[in-house]
Amino acid sequence: MSMSIWESLAVLAAGIGAGTINTIVGSGTLITFPVLLATGLPPVTANVSNTLGLVPGSISGAIGYRKELQGQRARILRLGAVSLVGGLTGAILLVTLPSDSFDTIVPVLIGLALVLVVLQPRLAAALRRRQEAAGTEGGHPDGGPALLTGMLLSSAYGGYFGAAQGVLYLGLMGLLLHEDLQRINAVKNVLAALVNGIAAVFFLFVAEFDWTAVVLIAVGSTIGGQIGAKVGRRLPPTVLRGIIVLVGILAIVQLLTR
Repeated sequence: MSMSIWESLAVLAAGIGAGTINTIVGSGTLITFPVLLATGLPPVTANVSNTLGLVPGSISGAIGYRKELQGQRARILRLGAVSLVGGLTGAILLVTLPSDSFDTIVPVLIGLALVLVVLQPRLAAALRRRQEAAGTEGGHPDGGPALLTGMLLSSAYGGYFGAAQGVLYLGLMGLLLHEDLQRINAVKNVLAALVNGIAAVFFLFVAEFDWTAVVLIAVGSTIGGQIGAKVGRRLPPTVLRGIIVLVGILAIVQLLTR
């Protein structure tokens, strides 16, 4: 389908916003997905196009956090292998389940993602209190089987839809690893890039997507990834969460009234 100039600008802007928010915490899909729906793309096509377009943004954000990635190669290889398997599984589920199933499941997933976004400050505070009470013994060195299982399931969800995938990653690693939050966030960006990447490669061969949407989101998310890495830490989290919640609610309303 062809987009008007205003629709194209809106998708580009959404890509910038998504790339920025994904680098900081995740949930950028809650911005790009409803914008793509508003241009007239079917839900599955919009989701696939969104996944393809966000890959460069995830890579951009990971590059922006390269200093925090130092010394975490073994952790990234271990969690990355699990994330690739989960991401591919989610992508397969997306194209094999009936479209009606997607239409039914996505509003529920968005709702759950919004709950995670809203509760994130309390969750983070609880995790910090637990780690402070436990001291240096508060986290398993590599997270153990619990982290690997959680990352597998979260990555499957990411390959299927992806909204709040980053929030899930931060919650799991923050709970099960005794590590600085910024270093955990850096790993989150790499894992998100891997999940989006494996899903994108799969979608290229088996799913329908809109190249215009893909390119616009790719350009925007790449810019946003750098913005998020450089200045995102100084943006008020409350404002970001408020925007995500507002856009997510609009997405749910739009999906339920289509």
